[in-house]
Amino acid sequence: MNKHPRSRTTPAILAALTALTTAACSPAHETTATPSAALPSAADSTDGTPVDTCTDGDCEITVTTPVTVDFPGPDGITRATLSVTEVAPNKIEYEVTSGNNRSETGANGPGQGCLTYLRAHGSGNSCGALGPARPSPQPGAVVIQATTGTDGTALLHIVPPRES
Repeated sequence: MNKHPRSRTTPAILAALTALTTAACSPAHETTATPSAALPSAADSTDGTPVDTCTDGDCEITVTTPVTVDFPGPDGITRATLSVTEVAPNKIEYEVTSGNNRSETGANGPGQGCLTYLRAHGSGNSCGALGPARPSPQPGAVVIQATTGTDGTALLHIVPPRES
């Protein structure tokens, strides 16, 4: 009869596994948004997670880390997603998807930014010098504006389509 030694789970191993699991699921991995001295302060949310204020497709937030925001697309039915992939001093990179449409862009430099016009049948980007002012609503298009901050923040605006 072959006898294999039984492995025993020690409290130290259980404690290590618990610590790893807790670290992997901790709030440190959630997105953050903070007001900036270089940019106007972001919209406050009732639950302390400013990114959640954008789920209705009408918001202004300041981000310091990559974030993903889901909001109504230009047709009001399809969901769209804004994924900020990099935020650094004077730098923002992001991607917007809605249905089969995808747009990827970014800006580098003080006061630089991009406007993305997301329409039901396509999208377009325009990048260059931008101020912190909210963009105007456009008929049939969600307007997304991302403006760089000198302190490693980016100001994001999502503006729903203007009703005709």
